[in-house]
Amino acid sequence: MKSIDLDQITPRTVIPGYNGKFVHTDKLTLSFWEIEAGNDLPEHSHPHEQTTIVIEGTFQLNLEGTVFTLAPNQLLTILPNCMHSGTALSDCKVMDVFCPVREDYRL
Repeated sequence: MKSIDLDQITPRTVIPGYNGKFVHTDKLTLSFWEIEAGNDLPEHSHPHEQTTIVIEGTFQLNLEGTVFTLAPNQLLTILPNCMHSGTALSDCKVMDVFCPVREDYRL
């Protein structure tokens, strides 16, 4: 067990407007995003299962042509290799959980 203080993690800009803090365990990655309104997440896929949870704001996800608009306390699970994209409709705080670990998000 270890305690982690998110305030002690320096955020990284992964794509413009998407600033993330990352926590990795042996089996998963937690990503804590602050996203500026109007910024798009380009369409992509990855081999990880992903669950996206909106903490603040409104975020729109497009999963293979189906659009979901998520508000605070709503979440969406994205299957591995599913093409998806997104847009911050307002300033957002979003948490993503990836399984297995997102090695590309390690420092």
